[in-house]
Amino acid sequence: MNATLIIIFQLFLSLSILVVLHEGGHYLAAKLFGARVDKFYLFFNPWFSLYKKKIGETEYGIGWLPLGGYVKIAGMIDESMDKEFLNSEPQPWEFRSKPAWQRLIIMLGGVIVNILLAIAIYIGLAYAYGEQYVPMQSLKGGLQITNPALKQIGLQTGDKILKINDKPVEYANLVDAKLITAKTVEIERNGEHKTIEFPINFIENLVKQKAKGVKALTMMRFPFIVEKVASKQNEDKLKIGDQIIAINGQNTEYFDQIKPMLEAHKDETIKATVLRNGQQVDIDLQIDDNGKIGVQLNGDYKEWEKRGYIKVVNKKYSFLEAIPAGLKRTKETFLSYIDQLKMIFNPKTGAYKGVGGFISIAKIFPGTWDWGRFWTITAFLSIMLAVLNVLPIPALDGGHAMFTIYEMITGRKPNDKFLEYAQIAGFILLLSLVLLVNGNDIVKHFFK
Repeated sequence: MNATLIIIFQLFLSLSILVVLHEGGHYLAAKLFGARVDKFYLFFNPWFSLYKKKIGETEYGIGWLPLGGYVKIAGMIDESMDKEFLNSEPQPWEFRSKPAWQRLIIMLGGVIVNILLAIAIYIGLAYAYGEQYVPMQSLKGGLQITNPALKQIGLQTGDKILKINDKPVEYANLVDAKLITAKTVEIERNGEHKTIEFPINFIENLVKQKAKGVKALTMMRFPFIVEKVASKQNEDKLKIGDQIIAINGQNTEYFDQIKPMLEAHKDETIKATVLRNGQQVDIDLQIDDNGKIGVQLNGDYKEWEKRGYIKVVNKKYSFLEAIPAGLKRTKETFLSYIDQLKMIFNPKTGAYKGVGGFISIAKIFPGTWDWGRFWTITAFLSIMLAVLNVLPIPALDGGHAMFTIYEMITGRKPNDKFLEYAQIAGFILLLSLVLLVNGNDIVKHFFK
């Protein structure tokens, strides 16, 4: 299957799961307290539905506008803007007849399900796949700094990152996610420790680099080990397992050292020294006009570990052990996303320039099917959906909850007309934000 189709299918499946379960949280809470649910829809259905079927008192359906979904609860002013019930006396089965605490739970039902879903997914991932870590201190050559935004503030290839925002960094393969919200980093360079301050607009610089196609921030420095030879000119010279350690007499222990040297000798023959079965062997290699020698590299952590470049920590969990591991990962992901959201709302960081819509979300998914990766992304999106939905914006769950909490504190219920106008204002704001972020996506994707 085409990689683009795989990405689109994963995005559609992930969002469908999240929407159905989120709205299912509202539905179950409403039914629990005896409120009637008139409609339950995946996606919105202005003017017509792709599918609908009424079962009991509820119409279940699929809309054609993939911007979320909704449940229509009787006696509630929501995105459907159905106000006819306001002209009649409240009925026992209506949302407006329920005590404030029950209405609050109904409103937060979707968010609660999103958090529970993330916890369940992370527990399942820990149990099914375990966790694999590479301790930062085990890196023989430190990190390769791949993003120019990091180089501009003073990080160099070979550095080991010891602390981010004064918190110890234990694992190298988890460092990029922490660097996004970094203010300071402590590094080890040539045996000496140094602290580097991050500029407040670091995220803005990352966004600029991403627009140029630079995604990764760092990589673990790894050796140039041959796994497969595709070049006809070099197939009799290189063997599987060979490791290039020098080119034209210059030591080149790592891939990041070899790549620029190959590019500097396009269409030339070089003298390379390879490590083969523990012995050094000199061979001549032909470089093509793209600066490549036509090999596939070995990216197996176990092979790198065997040759002394890294150490790998594999953690396996029983089901009971996976529960605290899943809870911990949920907490870390939640707090990390909160930090990122704070930066978006701070204009000085420039983080808002990187906000995107469906195209940006789609790009998170890989072009090949990987269940572990799919569920990891879905868990993150579930947390993101939960956090965004509790923002105190009318038309979002957080807006409804805000007015209900106000009622519980003051003992005064907001006027229905006020709620109606607030709902309209919130809906216009949300629609504007959706158009803005997706328009930003289109500009970045097609016009830059």
